[in-house]
Amino acid sequence: MTTSHASLFHRMPPLADRAMDEVQRAAAAELIAGPRKGVKGPFIPLLRSPGLMAPLQKVGEYLRFQSALPPRVSEFATLVVARSWTQQFEWFVHVPLARDAGTTQQTIDDLGEGRRPAAMSDDERIAYDFIVELLAHREVSDSSYAEAVSRFGERGVVDLVGIVGYFMLISMVLNVARTPPTTVAAVEPLPRLPR
Repeated sequence: MTTSHASLFHRMPPLADRAMDEVQRAAAAELIAGPRKGVKGPFIPLLRSPGLMAPLQKVGEYLRFQSALPPRVSEFATLVVARSWTQQFEWFVHVPLARDAGTTQQTIDDLGEGRRPAAMSDDERIAYDFIVELLAHREVSDSSYAEAVSRFGERGVVDLVGIVGYFMLISMVLNVARTPPTTVAAVEPLPRLPR
């Protein structure tokens, strides 16, 4: 079954203020007052369930802004998850953040094409192998675990798993809601895989 490109978007468009109940308005106000400064991306559909959105956005806030991992690792990990779900919104948001944190354009391009990046930093390689193994096998080997703990510490490993789980959930919400990406200059959309 094929679907036209135009019909892929906005199953759950932004809610007008008059369409929100008091709990939704309070959840939206909290989001606007925080570091995100607005109800955008995954929080548009999540606002339909403010009891889920409120604690979930706090988890995301921690993982994005306070994680034990350096920004280069956390942003790179987010891209690995976005690629695994072909999640355009998260890809468009996090490619510039990953670039700013030091991930090379070649590494981003390889990820986007579904290839194992050839020129990753050691941190990126450890995170990539850990994430790919976790996604493929639903666990990691002792050697992958030991290498990740040696590099990132136990807190960093837990935060890495948190990033994977959080962005998988966010990707699922965005894919179900068909929330469109925000166009960003110099960010190519993810192709469908396999091609």
